[in-house]
Amino acid sequence: MEIFWWDLISDMQKEFPKILIAGVGNELRQDDAFGVLLAKKLQDESGLPDSVKVMEIGSAGIHLVQQLFDKYDVLVLLDVVSWGGKPGTIHFKEIEVKDVRQLPDEEKNEFMADMHYINPLKALMLAKALNVYPAKVLFLGCETAEHEEIGIGLTPAVTNAIPVAYNKIIEWFESISIN
Repeated sequence: MEIFWWDLISDMQKEFPKILIAGVGNELRQDDAFGVLLAKKLQDESGLPDSVKVMEIGSAGIHLVQQLFDKYDVLVLLDVVSWGGKPGTIHFKEIEVKDVRQLPDEEKNEFMADMHYINPLKALMLAKALNVYPAKVLFLGCETAEHEEIGIGLTPAVTNAIPVAYNKIIEWFESISIN
């Protein structure tokens, strides 16, 4: 069992952390809908604590940055990945992003060139620069079988991964809940 930063706080001071769960993806690109569909399932079925907000951000990362101004302790991003694993494999881990202020000037200028089409990684870099980056950022990713082509509907491997991912999130919440 992992130990999280809030486990180190005395029981007298403990409050359930303020958590944002953000489903990333595009429902018109097959498996890329995974994050959005998992967020919908969590909204509909989970009964999560009041300090948890679940939202679909689609592919508009700037919406994520705007939401982070509400100052969350933890962000959980839900998305597909292509990390070379078997389609449907679930990864759940902490991530860290670069600080845009640390980039060389040329990269910084390229980063700032067009903020309308910001992806979630760039959104997190911007959140860090704006001092709204949560204390902990977790990523729940599902290995994709197909997300490059236009099409509606998940592949069977990713469809079967939705309940597995849902259970991982619920188990994680149970591990941090206050008795």
